[in-house]
Amino acid sequence: MGMSTTRFRPSRRFWPACAALAVVVAVAGCSSTGGRRAEQARAKAAAAAGSAVTTPRWKVAMVTHAGAGDAFWDTVRKGAEQAAAKDNITFLYSNDAQTQNQVQLVQAAIDQKVDGLLVTLAKGDALADVLGKAKAAGIPVITINSGQEYSAKFGALTHIGQDESTAGQAAGAELAARGRKSVLCVIHEQGNVGQEQRCGGAQSRAGGAFQVLYVDGVNMPDARAAVAAKLQADPAIDTVLTLSGPMAATGLQAVQDAHRAVELDTFDLGQAVVAGLKAGSVGFAVDQQPYLQGYEGVDLLWLYRSNLDMLGGGKPVLTGPQILTRNDADALAEYVARGTR
Repeated sequence: MGMSTTRFRPSRRFWPACAALAVVVAVAGCSSTGGRRAEQARAKAAAAAGSAVTTPRWKVAMVTHAGAGDAFWDTVRKGAEQAAAKDNITFLYSNDAQTQNQVQLVQAAIDQKVDGLLVTLAKGDALADVLGKAKAAGIPVITINSGQEYSAKFGALTHIGQDESTAGQAAGAELAARGRKSVLCVIHEQGNVGQEQRCGGAQSRAGGAFQVLYVDGVNMPDARAAVAAKLQADPAIDTVLTLSGPMAATGLQAVQDAHRAVELDTFDLGQAVVAGLKAGSVGFAVDQQPYLQGYEGVDLLWLYRSNLDMLGGGKPVLTGPQILTRNDADALAEYVARGTR
């Protein structure tokens, strides 16, 4: 949408002067002066509010399938909030691990008549109907993080994140390069398509023995015990591959419990992961840059509303994967500590 310009209404004592100027250029001069003043006032107000733009105060909602107490989603949210501050946007955030509850949160955003919507599609088809309602309401939608394969089908403008199969393949290639012979891939959310794709992609490139273990990521003590038990039962396993920063921290504890010389590798970052990279207890991490997913999601909706811009050319806007190792740990520590990596 374009930006509206407020017309200047001269006081009565100026009407005779304006009326005497019959030429259109002079009339335009009277009104454009007010337009400039209105624009200057708007710019001053935006600067005072901390934004860098003068577009209208639009409202954008983000609804994710996870988030509470999760450093990864805190990073996504921080990126979105910082872009919203720059773009003069009111940002609304909500999340729920239960798919039906996520659907209800999306519906609530539609009912609030938001100007843009960011959603994750971890459970795919479950959000098809409600996103159809968003499209019918004229609300532009961008999907982020998960559900790339559903994004265009559900009418989203684009998808921002990493291709999970490609990320898995990158992890598998790194495992092969590091000479890992027997890998245990830990899926902590059964039914999450992206996690299945990560393990599947890693298996396709790792080259050695490969097993998948399902644990309950909501119950970390039980997940820790399950991984430790598997390591004790199968002495051939030389590598644990986890799929999130919090799960990596739990995996490190399980390795200690098993009293085994096992390498832990992971997807995603976090303070425990960076500390592990520095200490050598974590071999590598596959980073998808969650800050960028939140930041670019909000910023792209602003660009679309203000200038009909969109990135991707019909394909996903990729934020990963990046393979990070011990050599990157020192540089990463500062950014992870401030919550942007």
